[in-house]
This record gives sequence, structure tokens and C-alpha cells, in this order.
Amino acid sequence: MMKIYVDFDDCLCETARAFTGIADRLFGKKVPYDKVRFFNLQDSFELTDEEYEQLMIEGHKPEVLLAYEETPGASEVLNEWLDKGYEISVITGRPASAYEASRSWLDEHGLKRVPLYCLNKYGRDSFIKDSEFNLELEDYYRMNFDYAIEDSPVAFKFFDHLPKLQVMIYERPWNKEYELPGDNYFRCANWNDIRAKVCKKP
Repeated sequence: MMKIYVDFDDCLCETARAFTGIADRLFGKKVPYDKVRFFNLQDSFELTDEEYEQLMIEGHKPEVLLAYEETPGASEVLNEWLDKGYEISVITGRPASAYEASRSWLDEHGLKRVPLYCLNKYGRDSFIKDSEFNLELEDYYRMNFDYAIEDSPVAFKFFDHLPKLQVMIYERPWNKEYELPGDNYFRCANWNDIRAKVCKKP
């Protein structure tokens, strides 16, 4: 059975685009989406620590999370894979406090069949232990995947234990100049590209 890891933000939904609007609204920081050069939004928007904390709190409010636009083609492709019997896991670096809204977003976008896990990828959160949706690192490292869809170079270290993993990098402004860590990493402009690479016969 094909097993696929899928990141949430900027793979399934347009999080960074939404954050450009939030940064403008809260702080008057007018940074166009295509100028978001760093995965760390504090650097991209030139925010103080206090401003960055405010930004993240605002961006993770349930009503804000639920309003994020779907990345075109994401739910269509995932449902195709589910229909083929592929096992898909959405593994997000969002804090565990964002789980309920994130789960609702998936359900509302036709992805009720996809499990969602919160993994502390970025050291941002005191995660809820022993919950059915929280992944401790030791649990994650026992999981196996054939493919991964990810946008953040900061998260690539979580793939080091899977040397045969094929990583589809959803191309975003903050990863365009990133040097690929291996020949198992592939740049993809959209979900059609991802579909084509995952479905390609060996």
C-alpha cells in the first residue's frame, strides 16, 4: 500500500497568502506574497518578537484557520489517491490547540477520510501528550512513507530516517532558492505536478 505524508500549510491551503493580509492589517507590513522570502515569517515581515507572537496568535484563531483558501487541486488529488487505496496522513506543524479548527477545515474541504496529526516540527508548542492526534517524535519516526509533500526546508530533517522516500517540494517563494538535499527531492509547481510524479510508473 502506498503511504503518503502531506504537510498542511502551503501544501493544502494558502496560509502564507493569508498571513500577508494579517501582517498588513495588524502592523501595516505590506509584503507581497511573492516577496515572502523566508519560511520564518518573523524574518519575512521584519517583526519584533512581540509582533510575531501577535501574528501567530491571530493566524491560529479558529475562524481565521477556517477561512484559509484551499490550494488548487489539493482535495481532488488526495481523494483520487484515497480511492486507489493509498494511505494518506496529514502531518502538520501547527500547535495542538489548532487541531479542532484544522480538522474542521479538512472535513469542509472533502477530506473527512484523511487523518490529521500534530507534530512539533518547529519547537513552537507545548504539545498535548497521549492524545489520538498528537505525534511525539518517537512515534513519528516509527512511521514509514513512500512519498512526502512538503514546502518547508526546515522540515526536511524529518525525512532523514527514510532514505528511499520521494519528497515532492511544493514550490513557494521561500524555497525556490533552496538547494535540494538529494536526488530524491523534486520541485513541483502545483498539485498536477505532484500527481504526475507520484503516479509515474517506476
